[in-house]
Amino acid sequence: MTTDTDSLALRYFVTYTGVKLPLKLLDEMPETALNNRNTYFRGWFDADERVVKIEKAVYGAVELRHTYRYHPNGRVAHAVIELADDQTTTMTFDEEGTLTSSETVEF
Repeated sequence: MTTDTDSLALRYFVTYTGVKLPLKLLDEMPETALNNRNTYFRGWFDADERVVKIEKAVYGAVELRHTYRYHPNGRVAHAVIELADDQTTTMTFDEEGTLTSSETVEF
C-alpha cells in the first residue's frame, strides 16, 4: 500500500509502545537529533493527528514499515506491516476494531 506523504507531517521518535494498532510512537525528538542515533522511528501524521505511516530506521535502512487507513470513527480500517525480511502482513478491521481478515505473504 502506498501512502502519499506530501500532505502529512513527518516527526521523529525514539521508540514505540503497544501491541494494538496503530503503534503509539514515544519520545519525540527533533530532526537534528538523528545524527546521534543509530535507530529511530519516523511517523507521518494526517491533519487529525492520526499516524498513517511508521518506519523504523536502523543505520539508515528501513527495517519495519506500518501503513494505516482509518474508518470515519477513527479506528484502524486497514494495516499493512512490512518487515525487512520481505514479509508483508495485510490486516482489515471492522468499525468496532475487530480483525476481519489477515494475510501474510513472503517474497
